[in-house]
This record gives sequence, C-alpha cells and structure tokens, in this order.
Amino acid sequence: MMVGLGGNNGTTLTATILANRHNITWRTKEGLQKPNYVGSVLRASTLRLGVDPETGSDVHVPLSSVLPTVHPNDLVIGGWDISSLPLDEAMTRAQVLSYDLQRQIAPLMAPIKPLPSIYYPDFIAANQEERADNLIPGESKQAHLEALRKDIREFKQANALDSVVVFWTANTERYSEIIPGVNDTAENLLKAIETSHDEVSPSTVFAVASILEGCPFINGAPQNTFVPGCIQLAEQHKSFIGGDDLKSGQTKVKSVLTEFLVNAGIKPLSIASYNHLGNNDGRNLSAEKQFRSKEISKSSVVDDMVGANHLLFKPKTESEEKGEHPNHLVVIKYMPAVGDSKRAIDEYYSEICMGGRSVINIFNECEDSLLASPLILDLSILAELLTRVSYREISKEKTTEHAPLYTVLSLLSYMLKAPLVKPGTEVVNALGRQRNALELFLKACLGLEGQGDLLLESRMW
Repeated sequence: MMVGLGGNNGTTLTATILANRHNITWRTKEGLQKPNYVGSVLRASTLRLGVDPETGSDVHVPLSSVLPTVHPNDLVIGGWDISSLPLDEAMTRAQVLSYDLQRQIAPLMAPIKPLPSIYYPDFIAANQEERADNLIPGESKQAHLEALRKDIREFKQANALDSVVVFWTANTERYSEIIPGVNDTAENLLKAIETSHDEVSPSTVFAVASILEGCPFINGAPQNTFVPGCIQLAEQHKSFIGGDDLKSGQTKVKSVLTEFLVNAGIKPLSIASYNHLGNNDGRNLSAEKQFRSKEISKSSVVDDMVGANHLLFKPKTESEEKGEHPNHLVVIKYMPAVGDSKRAIDEYYSEICMGGRSVINIFNECEDSLLASPLILDLSILAELLTRVSYREISKEKTTEHAPLYTVLSLLSYMLKAPLVKPGTEVVNALGRQRNALELFLKACLGLEGQGDLLLESRMW
C-alpha cells in the first residue's frame, strides 16, 4: 500500500506491474517496447554465488532466486492519496510513460482509486493544497490513526493477503521538531497523537498505524518520520521500519565516486550538486522547509567515506561535531518545462599530488520516476522477505529461541540516501559496502560462506 498512490511514483509503479503482468507491448520512435523490471536490484542484477569446480569460472545467479521472494507481478497495489483522481487520470497528469502504453493500460488503471488520506498543511508546501480533495474528515489525529489502521486491515482481508507493506512515496515533509514529552518516547508519541499535537506529521501517523498493525513501513522521502518515539514503538511491537529517501540517481553516483576518490588517496575539497526538475516532487521542494529535508539527506551521504581516511581528513576533536570535511553544496530548483526528466550536474574539486587540482564534472539526465519505481519494488519485496528471517544463538553454554531481526531494516540501505540504522550504530553510505552486506546476508541465510576477491590460486605458481 503506497502513500501517494496517485503521484508520479505510484502511478508509474502500478502501470509497470500491470504491463508486466499482462505482457502489454507498446511502440515508441525506437520501435516495439516490451515490459521489464530494468533498474530493479532484485529482478535485474545477479549475485556471485561461488566458483564452478570443473571450469574454475564464477557462477552468477539472479539475486531474486537466492531466497524465496515475492514476484512483482503477484503484488496487489492499493493505497492513499490526498488527490481523488483515479489512477488512469493520475497517470496522464504525471506525464511519465509513453502515450501508446498509457492508452493500452488506462482501462486497467481506471478502477484503482486512492483511499482518502490525511493532510496537515504545515508539513508540505502550500502549493499542494489544490490537490487536497480526498481527505479523511476531521482534525483528530487519533481518528486519522484509527481510520488508517482500518484501511490496512480491510485491504488485507479483501484481497486475502498474507502480508501488507506500507510505503511512503508521497510529498517530502518538513522536519519534525524533536520535543521532550511529545515524540521522544513511544508513550509520549501515542499521547501526542491522542491530543493532535502540531508536531506529529502525516508520515509519522502512517508509520504508527503500520507498526500497530504489524506491517513493515518504509519511508521513501527524506523527512524524519521515525522520531525517537516511533522507533521505540516499533521496537516494542517488534514491527519493521526502514528509510529514509530513495537513492536513485545523483546520490547513488556520489556514493560511488566519493568512495573511489577517497580510496584512491585523492582528497575531495568540494562537491557541488545542482538539480532541476519539473514534476510535483520538484514543485513541493521549491518550498524552503521541504527543501531543507532533502538537503539534509543528500548532504550526509559522504560522511562515512570521508571519516574513514584520517590521512586525508583530520578526525574530529571532542569539541567538534564533524572532522575535516569537503565543502558540500546541494541545490534543487523547480523547472516545470522538463517535467519528470530530472537534470543533475555535479562538480568534484579535489587535491592531487604536489598541490595539484583535479575537477570531475558529471551531467546526468533521467526520468525520475522510472528510476524510483523499481527501488520501491525492491524495498517492499526485501522488507517482506526480512520479516520471514529469524535467528538464534547457538553456543556451548546455551541455545536460544529463534527471534526476528531487529526492528530497523538497515539491510535496505543500498536503495536509500539517508539509511536508518539501529540507534548507536554507525551509518554506512558507501555503495559497495552496502551491496556487499546485502549479498553476504543472503548467502548466510543459505549457509554459504562469503567469498572475497583474494583469488590466491591465481597469484601463486
């Protein structure tokens, strides 16, 4: 169930699943196009399982086949939106997919209508008010919470589902202020919802509803949905949460290139990132408070890579929050003419040998929702898989009962800009390390050892 079902991501993902399920082909100027899940880590990438003992060649298998995962074609799609447009009209409004595909898939999209959602104007840009015609009535946040829980239960029952995953792909909200006595503990957060406190955001209400219903909740936007009280509530109920903010284009490249530079002994002095886009996400981000949420999630992506090399960057002292760090600027501008086709321009200005300087410039153009939609699939399917994984401790002294994984699904970090991790643990943003952690975990579930790249046999006589 998607929050923001009628947005660009929601309609694009739904159309993608329906096109694949019904094998709908369409024509563009490049010729006949067939449906696929390109861009999905699970459906379009492989894992090195091991080495064939007869040939000595690596054996690669689809990532989705390592453990039993849900096929995207089998997903049932539903959700909420502050806009009442049925999904065929919302798809037309989004202007993402080719006309011939839209024409064929519209009859399948038309019956899908978003459930009424919640709208607290202070949390998103004022320019979104014109869309808000599909709202759960009243101003009581407790009543909103109960309505959302009822929606989840009814959706699960009506479709005879084994499980439900709730995914926030709606507008970026402003950051919530962390206030002692309001959202710092689970008990206080529930009381704050009962009293409709101003600092309880829509996304936090959705997260709490999901937690209380035992459904994984994934935050695909950059705001701080998971205030301390929300994380504590998830811990108490042993529910699963993951976030924050989809990592689809510019930030994914940044996490790779910064790691390369620092590991190569090259010192990034400044990183300047500029974006412009014309979809509704860009329109909402044109408001200062909402942009600030995005700026925070984009800016933190290089921290662990820089902090890992004390030869290039001076470590922080006791009086500093951060050690030496590259100048890092993020700019996002709303440009209606380009629609969903986001432009991203990056400059990496670095120090090289003997006081020299290196400049790397990157220009990236992409359909924002076509990159994001496969990530929503991956995050949802992996979250569901991880709910079925349990572990126990076996030692000479004792053998414990099986227990579920920890509440915060940090294994989802590969697809997220600002990964949510267990409180008190370090955040890993380096893309290679994130991918490696996911692969090693899947292998561990099969009882396989993680293979490195030592290749000792190829280095000896």
